[in-house]
Amino acid sequence: MKANSKILQRVDMLREKINYHIYRYHVLDDPEIPDAEYDRLMIELRQLEQQYPDLVISNSPTQRIGATPLSAFSQVRHEQPMLSLGNAFDDEEVVNFDRRIRERLHTDHVEYVAEAKIDGLAISLLYENGELMRAATRGDGMTGEDVTHNVRTIDAIPLTLRGSGYPKRLEVRGEVFMSRAGFARLNAHQQKKDEKLFANPRNAAAGSLRQLDPKITAQRPLSFYCYGVGVAEQGVLPKGHYQVVQALRDWGFPVQKEMRLLKDIHACLAFYKQVLAKRDALAHDIDGVVYKVNNLEQQRALGYISREPRWAIAHKFPAQEELTKVSAIDIQVGRTGALTPVARLEPVQVGGVTVTNATLHNESEVLRKDVRVGDIVIVRRAGDVIPEVVSVVLSQRPQKTALFVMPDCCPVCNSKVIKSETVSRCSGGLICLAQRKEGFKHFASRQAMDIEGFGEKLIEQLIDNDQVKTVADLYYIKREVLIGLDRMAEKSADNVLAALEKSKQTTLPRFLFALGVREVGVATARALANHFGSIDKVMNADFDALIKVPDVGPIVANHVMDFFSDERNQKIIQQLIDAGLTWPDIEVNTDSGHFPLAGNTYVLTGTLMTMTRDEAKQQLQALGAKVSGSVSAKTTAVIAGDKAGSKLTKAEKLGIEVLDESGLVELLGSHSL
Repeated sequence: MKANSKILQRVDMLREKINYHIYRYHVLDDPEIPDAEYDRLMIELRQLEQQYPDLVISNSPTQRIGATPLSAFSQVRHEQPMLSLGNAFDDEEVVNFDRRIRERLHTDHVEYVAEAKIDGLAISLLYENGELMRAATRGDGMTGEDVTHNVRTIDAIPLTLRGSGYPKRLEVRGEVFMSRAGFARLNAHQQKKDEKLFANPRNAAAGSLRQLDPKITAQRPLSFYCYGVGVAEQGVLPKGHYQVVQALRDWGFPVQKEMRLLKDIHACLAFYKQVLAKRDALAHDIDGVVYKVNNLEQQRALGYISREPRWAIAHKFPAQEELTKVSAIDIQVGRTGALTPVARLEPVQVGGVTVTNATLHNESEVLRKDVRVGDIVIVRRAGDVIPEVVSVVLSQRPQKTALFVMPDCCPVCNSKVIKSETVSRCSGGLICLAQRKEGFKHFASRQAMDIEGFGEKLIEQLIDNDQVKTVADLYYIKREVLIGLDRMAEKSADNVLAALEKSKQTTLPRFLFALGVREVGVATARALANHFGSIDKVMNADFDALIKVPDVGPIVANHVMDFFSDERNQKIIQQLIDAGLTWPDIEVNTDSGHFPLAGNTYVLTGTLMTMTRDEAKQQLQALGAKVSGSVSAKTTAVIAGDKAGSKLTKAEKLGIEVLDESGLVELLGSHSL
């Protein structure tokens, strides 16, 4: 089939675009588009070249593997090419991959190795007589860059092999990467020095490995997992890929835990789902699962097609980053008056979810990323995390765009905006409808008054219709008012009234949290309740008394004093009590043993069998402990239930004590009140 001029132009455009992004990704270490967008460009070009074979040229992006090496490094010619993998994006493509293999091998059964696809930088390590002699990047697949001096700084890579039985000349291949925690530390360090931030851990790993000064590389938190062998001379390796990797582990190479020997392709697909489910809990980024034929003799029989092995394929995960357009930047006003800029986006699928909004955090963040209306941006969504704008594709910015400016007046109530270094805040307080609505939502939430059925739509109707002005008004609302609201029949109204009545029997910690004092979360509310025992004592506490409370510092103490000294808040609290809200006072024991776990910080991970994690958290907090969501050097112990994830791994790495569920029960029992 002969290609017309329109097809020729499209192919030329795709090649130019792909080569541009290859240069930014591999040479500049500054990618401009997400991987998913790059994959789409490459797939389209491959399809056109397959449809019109006469268009295939030797320097097409489809005919090579990576990018041209940096001239600042000496070049290394790979003795065996470091090939890229073909991609599968759904189960059907994986099943077809297996069918082709079985047909070519004339067999009904093929055993596979499945492993998580680390999002890092491929590396070749050459050992002679057990000593590391050379390290090289993949480069263009045929020629890489000599990064030996930098690789020698990575603790995870052995300089000398352990044990015996390895070939005298052995080339090990694997992935250099950076953990998410290490990436966060590196960017925090870069920000302190007012230097450029890295876009993602892969970008950070590539930039760190390719530093001309090994001293800089040595300061970067790089790690490594091996995934196979290239050259093996004067020695015998096992006959299976999985067994080879296990031998490499014995010789001192780290091997990822997400690797399995599986009986067939159906087991591979089940493994894919398991890994996808825990993707966000892993300590490092992965972007899919790789399937490889385990039998090395079968691998050799299958051979290669173009620059890809027939015996392996990468089953990619749904993209966590995508491109879309910023149609507007709106301002949301929170419960405490904080103004948050939000990007309104043209709808785009990210990680299997349609995304139309993304947080821009605050004014300084918008200006740092220079996000403008009309920009094409990279949007990222990981797990249940709120989508955020990662960066702007500056090469696609329209000619006329305006810098973002935070308003001087609240967009909801027109009150003056008070600006600090990081937060802009509406000064309207209770007269601001946005703050009032968010305050009502907080008051009714599960960890506060837990008013079932009292959702966002109902709250907005009550406030917009001027039926309630403060949270105390909820307990005086009439049945006929509720029935008159949209989508509120008699039974629904009765359910809401019953939920309000039920919520009157509460606890002091819940009540304090529900009031919405700035910086007073669940743990701080519990600490205040346990320390003072009654609402009156909390309201009358001075600064010196407040800072003696565990988890309360000077800033929180001032917020508490400001809140309870406000006559409007005092009036609302009294109205709530008059409406029938009650809770038992807490007996305060001045003995220091009353909070035996004060000063200790615990992290919960995994599934507990005898109680929920929330129940465990509340019991620990009742004993004065702080329960954190992340592991750090200040963590006292990690409590690990079933299927504990990256937090357990980090605790073990930092040498932090780990308790199982029986240890938790023993801890709580020995300090019970």
